[in-house]
Amino acid sequence: MLSIRLRRVGKRNAPMYRLIVCEKTKDPLGDYLENLGTYNPRANPVDIQLKADRIKAWLDKGAQPSETVWNLLVDQRILEGDKRKTMRLSTTRKEKLNLKREEEKKAVEDAKAKEEARMAEERAKAQAEAATEALDSRPEPQPEAAVLPETAPPSAEEKPAE
Repeated sequence: MLSIRLRRVGKRNAPMYRLIVCEKTKDPLGDYLENLGTYNPRANPVDIQLKADRIKAWLDKGAQPSETVWNLLVDQRILEGDKRKTMRLSTTRKEKLNLKREEEKKAVEDAKAKEEARMAEERAKAQAEAATEALDSRPEPQPEAAVLPETAPPSAEEKPAE
């Protein structure tokens, strides 16, 4: 399978790269089929010289660009699409990151649970206070006066007996 990838050239501490087409299994410092351009990341602004027509021809033939080359081609608008992640993680590093994420999720969930418990407790206190205030503000029932049968004042019709 053919791949388009970078081949490092240049002096020590002054990297410069060539875009080459070679077999995926071959060493990029060995033989290659074609030089497709150069990339100098140290220049200001970055110097990229690519043969767009030849790159498209090799892509049509089935050559696969590496992630870094893909991102360069997307930047230069030779290819359409999203950029790809170029960093690869080892399995142990992935496991550590997953554990860390799980711990963070658990911490967030615990914090939410504590906050909800605190809010529920505050609501319960507020309801209890409201209930006690309602009881305090309610007028106390006054003892009713004993109802005595009303005695009519002596009327003129009836005169007391002498």
